[in-house]
Amino acid sequence: MNKMLKVILLLTLASGLIMAGCSSDTPVATVGKLAPDFQLQNLDGQSVSLSDFIGKPVLINFWATWCPPCRAEMPHLQEISDEWSDKGLVLLAVNMGESSSKVKEFMQDNNLSLPVLLDPKETIVQKYYIRALPTTFFIDKEGVVQAKIVGAFPNKEAIEKTLVKIIP
Repeated sequence: MNKMLKVILLLTLASGLIMAGCSSDTPVATVGKLAPDFQLQNLDGQSVSLSDFIGKPVLINFWATWCPPCRAEMPHLQEISDEWSDKGLVLLAVNMGESSSKVKEFMQDNNLSLPVLLDPKETIVQKYYIRALPTTFFIDKEGVVQAKIVGAFPNKEAIEKTLVKIIP
């Protein structure tokens, strides 16, 4: 075999292996598609699944206590939870990789009571392809992702502007 043919075969094999490694059967959260289901523990140790909330609009916020923008938007998320839960909104704050005790301490210190789920092994963070914190998903009552916002909301009104996509 000549040298050029070997190089072409090697490049073809390498690109095939790379493509195979990049493909996945795991669903990823994408606007316009069903949100991948998950099951996580809340701060009380109870199991919560996204599928528990089919028929209700859901806001999922991925965050961490060490993230300054996450910390800054938490009071706005608390306001949304307080004001919109009566309208059927389910707000789930998914903490990325931290212990229950650390998150509970943060919540107490900041007078927050919104629902928190723990993703200690970051499996849901990977499933939702989170690359920056905070990241927020707006999921309609059929379970379809209607919006994905990367970055912190500056105020409650900014969150409400996107809520109209999932709450009529």
